[in-house]
Amino acid sequence: MKLSPKIVTGALHSQNKGACDWGWQGLLAYGCHSFVVIVDPKNVQVIQVLDKHKSNVVKVKWARENYNHDPGSPYNLRLVSADASGVIVTWDVIPGQSKAEFSDGQRPIQDLEWLSNQDASHDLLVALHPPYSLILWNADTGTKLWKKSYTEPLLSFSFDPFNIRNVAFLGQDCIVFVDDFSITKTPSSNGKKFYISSPSSQATNMKTEGSSGSLDKKSTSRNLAKRMSKMLVGEGPSKKSGGEEESVTLNECLQLEFHRACRHHLILVYPREILLLDLEINQTVGIITMERTGSPFVQVLPLRQRDVMLCLHENGSITTRVRRKTNVITTPASEGVGAFDDSPPHVSMDVAYDMRCQSDSLRVTRHSKVAGMACCPMFERSVVLIMTDSRVIFWEVLMMEPMIGSGRHSHSPLHTPGSSIPEDISKLSSTEKLPVITDLAPPKLSLCDMIGQSQVMTPDNQAFHRGKGVALKFVMTGLMSGISTPITVTRMCPPLTTKNWSMYQPLLAIGSNNGTIQILHVSSGQIEREYSVHAGPVRGIEWSSLKSFMSYSYPNPGQSGLVKNELLMVDVLSGKITTLRCNHDQEPPIDLLRISYLKQYFVICFKEKPLELWDLRSLTMLREMGKSIPRPTALEWSPSHSLKILRRKLLAQSISDSDKEGIGIFSKSSDVMTTSKSSSGQEVSESSDTMGVQKVSLKEHFVFTDGEGNVYHFVVEGTSFIDATKIPAESGLGGISCIAWKGECITFGDSDGQLCIWDLKGRTSRTLPTHRGWIKKIRFAPGRGNIKFLIMYNDGVDIWDIKDSKPELTGSVKSPREIAKIVDCEWCGSDRVVLATTIGCVYVTDLTLKNLTSPVDDWDLPGQVWCPYMLTNKASLLLKYLLQHQPWNTEYSLKLEGMMDDDADMQTAINNQLNLLDRDVTQYIGNSRFGTAERCLLVARLFGDESDLLFWTVALHYLKSEKLQPANKGGNSSRERERERYVPPTKEANDLVVLDNPEEVAQRQLVEQLFQDPPLERHFDTICSNTSFQKYQLDRVALHDSKRATYDHTKKCAENYVMLGQTDRAVQLLLETEPESDHYYTDCLRACLVASIRSSGASQSTIKLVATNLIANGKLTEGVQLLCLIDKGMDACRYLQTYGAWEQAVWLAKATLSYTDCCEVLKRWVDHLCSTQVNQKSKALLVMLSLGHFPKVLEMLYGMRQFNRAACFAEACMEFGLLDMTPETKSLVEAIFLEYARQLINLGHRKAAEYYCHHAGEKGTQLMKEVDILFS
Repeated sequence: MKLSPKIVTGALHSQNKGACDWGWQGLLAYGCHSFVVIVDPKNVQVIQVLDKHKSNVVKVKWARENYNHDPGSPYNLRLVSADASGVIVTWDVIPGQSKAEFSDGQRPIQDLEWLSNQDASHDLLVALHPPYSLILWNADTGTKLWKKSYTEPLLSFSFDPFNIRNVAFLGQDCIVFVDDFSITKTPSSNGKKFYISSPSSQATNMKTEGSSGSLDKKSTSRNLAKRMSKMLVGEGPSKKSGGEEESVTLNECLQLEFHRACRHHLILVYPREILLLDLEINQTVGIITMERTGSPFVQVLPLRQRDVMLCLHENGSITTRVRRKTNVITTPASEGVGAFDDSPPHVSMDVAYDMRCQSDSLRVTRHSKVAGMACCPMFERSVVLIMTDSRVIFWEVLMMEPMIGSGRHSHSPLHTPGSSIPEDISKLSSTEKLPVITDLAPPKLSLCDMIGQSQVMTPDNQAFHRGKGVALKFVMTGLMSGISTPITVTRMCPPLTTKNWSMYQPLLAIGSNNGTIQILHVSSGQIEREYSVHAGPVRGIEWSSLKSFMSYSYPNPGQSGLVKNELLMVDVLSGKITTLRCNHDQEPPIDLLRISYLKQYFVICFKEKPLELWDLRSLTMLREMGKSIPRPTALEWSPSHSLKILRRKLLAQSISDSDKEGIGIFSKSSDVMTTSKSSSGQEVSESSDTMGVQKVSLKEHFVFTDGEGNVYHFVVEGTSFIDATKIPAESGLGGISCIAWKGECITFGDSDGQLCIWDLKGRTSRTLPTHRGWIKKIRFAPGRGNIKFLIMYNDGVDIWDIKDSKPELTGSVKSPREIAKIVDCEWCGSDRVVLATTIGCVYVTDLTLKNLTSPVDDWDLPGQVWCPYMLTNKASLLLKYLLQHQPWNTEYSLKLEGMMDDDADMQTAINNQLNLLDRDVTQYIGNSRFGTAERCLLVARLFGDESDLLFWTVALHYLKSEKLQPANKGGNSSRERERERYVPPTKEANDLVVLDNPEEVAQRQLVEQLFQDPPLERHFDTICSNTSFQKYQLDRVALHDSKRATYDHTKKCAENYVMLGQTDRAVQLLLETEPESDHYYTDCLRACLVASIRSSGASQSTIKLVATNLIANGKLTEGVQLLCLIDKGMDACRYLQTYGAWEQAVWLAKATLSYTDCCEVLKRWVDHLCSTQVNQKSKALLVMLSLGHFPKVLEMLYGMRQFNRAACFAEACMEFGLLDMTPETKSLVEAIFLEYARQLINLGHRKAAEYYCHHAGEKGTQLMKEVDILFS
């Protein structure tokens, strides 16, 4: 049991709204007043509270894990938080210490974000300071790299996840776009300003729901069309707009966020609708409207794994909205058709989201609102809500069977990704290493394991047939609450003694203003129990044993000064409540409740009424004090009692009992027998209500003081007072407000701040002034011979120690100057103090009263935490390597053995973590179907390693597709044949004579079925296969076409059609130009050119010459279009790359070029990404993977010193049979294995190092000798 310093938090401050984040590390952080609370979501427990800020925390962000982890950049828990006074603190969470603290003067923080999507540094932090300053910080050192001031007041910002140069700012009445964000230099431009214009006012927008009648229906459709035409217009609202057009105010926009699953999309959240803007056409392409009876939107979290949005509503419910399968135009119109057919496509191309599930709404009140929402970035299926009343609520999205035939699932069904193994698997030839035949299904950890892509799951995709229909539902998986505020009183349970240490738990009872009493486990920092027992504020608590306490309460007195008192006895374990004094009606309020040290009696004092003496064992009143005795101002029982008398009485009692019953009773009361004459009664056993003592009553005595300072001493035995003495008042003392008694020492405190100490043994008294005003409470510390005591004043707490009968001040804290105002204080150990404050937080601190935090290891947590980041650097890496691949073991084992003695602690820690893995993971991970690659992907998810997750998702996808159809073998490429898989077989195809062996055909079909993978999700963008990329681009152009509103927009669509080879639609759009337009003539000529280009071959050279001239003279897009017209896409891409338009070159290559040409363009792009000024090697790796050039990927990994990843990838390629062992490749793999062996030696794993040395050629043999020496 460790009573380490810690903070236990309560309700949140209004400024803490939005200060929460769920990190890739698997932990949740949120701000509560000036503290940052760290929660382990799996066990639903607080594991750390960080204290450094002086004002309220407004932003909290976990560091991103999007870099390769190795001994140089290990796994660690880094967090950054910002407060209302503008101070930003970077934390090392495990020890609970700050690494850096920095600010830009006193200016507060509007928004905060770690800079990802770049490989230069993982310490960069972007902060927005009001009104419009953007600062790039190095969060590790607190250095300011640059500062940029814009011209518009800015409220928040969002980085484009697909392009680090793009940032969108939400202004007060506009959106500002910046496209020159850079790490190395301050952005030069002030950004482009956009307003949202709409042809209809918000009022008419709201009237479109639930109309009836034909007239209304017409107007509804018109209004919807108007409403969908909301668009971004450039600087200043358009001057041409008619009287009806008006600018929509942005000031009610709640949130601006880039879409994380689709490129070029921006989400704007309003209370009644969510707009989805396409930034290529600056127009609304989708709108999610709130149902008329629905609760308004508050916040939206766009997810990445699937095109899904989590929406938080005002009533505390969360809805999951999944992208609907739109009526896409999958095949372009055939040549020569519809050039003059003006009828638009009849299908709706708008982006739409269907609500798939909704969590229950919460009771939102003034004191209980949602302060923040966060989603787990690893699995994207768990959501947390943080409430202002300190509750933390965890929801999880689960799968269930869909309800067949229910009307509400009329929209496109959800399907699982479809990864089941076919039944006839046994026919597969046994020569193949993969797939591993297993009955176990892969664990469904994340959202992408539960539902397939809504856009891809078309019935002609084979994965669709293997996936089954599912529905989703929200389930509450955890609820945690902090301390109820405001706190009125605290009381620590009886102290630890040699007799009770085996069963002792350090419990603190905390009473609140609303009548609840919470039990806090001081060593774990968790609230264990909560009892709602009183109707009014809890006024006092006293423990009657280790497992029960008494409490009293009364409402605030009225004019008469009389109240209805409530006095209860509560059993902590069962929650059973016994009511005392229930027959009393209106009377003066209870002033004091004190229980005697032997737990025989208790005394109740009232404000204007004589005190009552009660028997604690039978809970009966023994007698009421006479009216002549004055009312007590302070009262204390004596801790000393005579052991000899107790023994004698018990002995006599047990003899007479054994005569009657024939059995001894000593066994039952033996623990009472051994109680010593303890200093503060703490050694009196808790079993003092055993049968033996029940019948024995001992003399106990108490003292109290009256209003004039006289001290009265009473002795109680049996059922009455047997002696009473009065000691006259001490001179120089005011009205006594509190008494404490321990051993031979009694201390008195008065309302003027005077402290008087009586030494009963030496018969001396000493009075000294504290100069701090009214002494509210004095308490002695527990423990024999420990005569420290604390004094609580109105403005703080002091700790004194009596040395050589002289009191000395050892610790002091002023409140509210140093900490929040203190309501109550208690000792919770011989050298630990608990302070309760008005903000609802409880501090456990040491004797200095200054130390409030301690490392996570010192928290005595009830649940073990799965978090590799909390291990040492060596241990976390070794755990990862062990889980990823174990070729050195014949059987895959989840136990680490054979480490050296120095590393015994590390071995234990790793094995403890391995034991915490879920059963479905441990069963599958050893037999993963696709070997090392799939296992590495699973480990990346478990670790929350963003970089590994991206790499292995792409690697596994392309390993499977290469296995299915190798890219470079045969004339026809895998990526072009991939398209054929989506085309249903026609009759003509079946008429061909089949000469293949039927067994081989069956075998090939089986392999296809196993390795067929659904296309990558859209957020992979340029990493997706060319087929799915082309399909997506055609859908987008068709969508843009359906939204055309201006000439520029139509022109852009026509240009895109030209580049994508859709010439007929391009001609149609060019001929739409109005005769009044300046461009009428040129567009007509362009239409003629585009229409006639195919027929004339001689014109090609002329057009090429014109195109190059245009490009040379700065008309890049026009030149590129001409080159695309004559099928010179490759040249067009080269020109684009030369002029730095890399993104457009890649777009054009992937959308139009053949596989080999596309490879050439992408390889040049990879070289560009690897260059020092761009430094995006991790992106380049993924591009290389998508091309299927696996040896080149290994070479790049080796060059980037990512030896663990390289070794695992080499093993994965070998398992798939996709690595041609040429001499160059063989030496590369040996070099990788050699370096990996070195890493394993440094981590102390001999067996693994030896295995890789064996496979690392000659140098490996030499290294092997070193291993033998090192580990001998």
